[in-house]
This record gives sequence, structure tokens and C-alpha cells, in this order.
Amino acid sequence: MLVAASDLDALRLSLGDGAQTGIKLLIAVFLLGVALDVELADLRAVVRRPLVLIGGLAAQFAVLPVLTLLLCRALDVGGSVALGMLLIACCPAGNLSNLLTHRAHGDVALSIALTTCSNLLAVAATPVAFGFWAARYPAADALLSDIRLDPVEMGVEVALLIGLPFAIGMVVAARRPRVAARLRRPVEIAVLVTLLLVVVAGLATRGGVIVAHLDEVAVPAIIQNAVVLLVGYVVGRAFLLPPTGVRAMTFETGIRNTALGLVLALAYFDQLGGVALVVAFWALWDVLTGLLLSSYWRRRVPTAEPVTEPAG
Repeated sequence: MLVAASDLDALRLSLGDGAQTGIKLLIAVFLLGVALDVELADLRAVVRRPLVLIGGLAAQFAVLPVLTLLLCRALDVGGSVALGMLLIACCPAGNLSNLLTHRAHGDVALSIALTTCSNLLAVAATPVAFGFWAARYPAADALLSDIRLDPVEMGVEVALLIGLPFAIGMVVAARRPRVAARLRRPVEIAVLVTLLLVVVAGLATRGGVIVAHLDEVAVPAIIQNAVVLLVGYVVGRAFLLPPTGVRAMTFETGIRNTALGLVLALAYFDQLGGVALVVAFWALWDVLTGLLLSSYWRRRVPTAEPVTEPAG
């Protein structure tokens, strides 16, 4: 079927090949910083709770895309907005979830383990899931047909952006823990600041058009953000996790790797600026809601409870 493109679908937000390559390198370094936080002891502790791990990953890579697709249909969003929302839903957890979990007195070991596993799984899951679910929304599928997205090429891109930096970071963390401790925060801060400047510069060139279409992006993104946070909370409660675990699961599901999403949006959808606009707005709103929720929970220190969870 033919699907008419909206003005937002025609918005271009191209930074050029050099700038896109630079952003990819920045994200690779950023994810290196994530891996520097990983300790094998944390992973072993969560592996002893496989059902919790499986439930958290299933929520991220199965439940979120399904709910996002239903939300796109309910709101009747445009093709590029749907692509942006589905891209966010198919991305792994962001490492900001670890910081917010710590701030909220949550289970940091569970948070780090889920972040690590979801990012490694994303090497295969993100491109496959994104291509599959985007094809289920006609307006998005029509745009994908026009740009001829290659899932294999996207998979290689994700592998280079996630797999390689994670492997290097984990090796450094295991063999040179002091070096990892010194590098961790400077790497994260430098990359975040640089990425923010790049995004602001790119968006500023089309400021008038972006403001004109902000309502098309803001409402769906805000609702989607609330949904994914709620999914994480419900999953944590469903697995009978203690309050610290529920908080970790909430942030692991609700805080997405928007940095990876932005790189993919700029790399593959530069002719569909609406995709990058959705991801950029989502990233800012995600940080805001995450900080507010962690501040709320920070003032309510969870009482000590025995961990009760499904066997396995």
C-alpha cells in the first residue's frame, strides 16, 4: 500500500560522513567506559538468577517493541516518528541506568549485569528486531523500502559500536582495574559533552522546522518513556524482586541506549531527520524522568528484605 510522507518524514538532518564517523568513534569510546564498570563477580551473581536475567532481557527486546508498535498505531504517528520510537525500543539499556540505580539505592550489581548482557545481545537483536517490527507499521515500512536498509550492514555496525568496545573494556577492567578506575568517569563525561555539542549543532541548523514539528515528537516520546519505565517496574514486581531489585529493573528497562540510537539514526536515516529528532528528544526526556524518579526513590531508602524469586 502507498503511504504518504509527512513534512517531518522529509526533514533532513545530515552531519556529513566525517561527522558521522566521529560520532561513531565517540559512542565506541562511550561504551568502552560502560565496560570498564563490569566486574565478573557481578555477572556471576546474576547468572545464578537466570529467570530474572531472562525476564529483564525479554522485557527489553520483546515486550518493549510490541508495546511501542501498539502505541504507534494508537497515536497514528508518521513513518519517521514510528521508526525513531521503534529504534529506541530495540536498543539495549543505557549505562546511565547504572548511575541512576546507584542514586536510587537500587541493586547496582543486577543493573550492571543486565546492562552488559543487553548490550552484548543487542549486537544481533537490535538490527533484527528493528527490521522486523518496523515492517509491521505500514508508514515506517514504506520509508524503509525507500532507503533499502540492510540488516546485515546494520548488524556489523552495531557489533563494531558495542561488541568491540565492550570486549576491550572488560579486558582492561579485569587485568588493569586501577587503569579502568582512572579512565571510567573522564571517558563518560568527555564523550557525553562532545555528543551533546554535536547534537545541538546539528539540530540548530534546522531549529525553525524542528520547533514546528515538536508536538509530533514530544507527545509520543513522553508516553513511550512512561510505558517503558512502567514495564520495568511491573517486571521487577512480577519476579518478586525486593525493592532494590525492582528499582534496578525499572531503570534497566526504562533507560535506553539513546546514544547508540542516535548514531544509527544519523548513519542510516540522515534523509529522515524526524528519526534523529525523536531519538534526541527521547534522550533528553529519558534523562529528566530518570533523575526525577531516582531522586524520589533516593529519599525513600528501601527496607532490608529477603530476596524471594522464582527458582532457577
